[in-house]
Amino acid sequence: MYTQEDMWLLMKAFFLEKGLVRQHLDSYNEFVEKELQQIVDSIGGVEIPISNGNLYIKFGEISIGNPRVTEVDGSSHEVYPLECRLRNLTYAAPLFLEMTPILNGKTITTDTVYIGDLPVMLKSEICPLSRMTREELLEVGEDPDDPGGYFIINGSERLIVGLE
Repeated sequence: MYTQEDMWLLMKAFFLEKGLVRQHLDSYNEFVEKELQQIVDSIGGVEIPISNGNLYIKFGEISIGNPRVTEVDGSSHEVYPLECRLRNLTYAAPLFLEMTPILNGKTITTDTVYIGDLPVMLKSEICPLSRMTREELLEVGEDPDDPGGYFIINGSERLIVGLE
């Protein structure tokens, strides 16, 4: 039979091993690494009726860039969460999709097209912070003990809470 002290030790060991946000990170990583491509594959492409034939746009591989911000002048640069917090920006990465137009059965050159931005969960696999040492995190203004698992939307930290 377990004592109350045993239960507390077990809980402490669990949180040391998994942390409070591991489920959030695992779920998001699964989404960006597998499920996003599965969604694209399930759609396959889109048929566009045109006056002189049939145009089909076949969808290929989806890819995610590094978190970036686009300035008013059109220039863009990589960004870290601190800058997004300070400037009320969204910490997001560009999404790209390979698209192959097929006009009347003839394949035209495949292009990789920017299709939008995906909010980046802090410390997820696509977040550069997940690959940094404690010292590097301090250099970019991040708390090395912050477990991540949340988003920065318009400068505010946002957490998605799952309910059953």
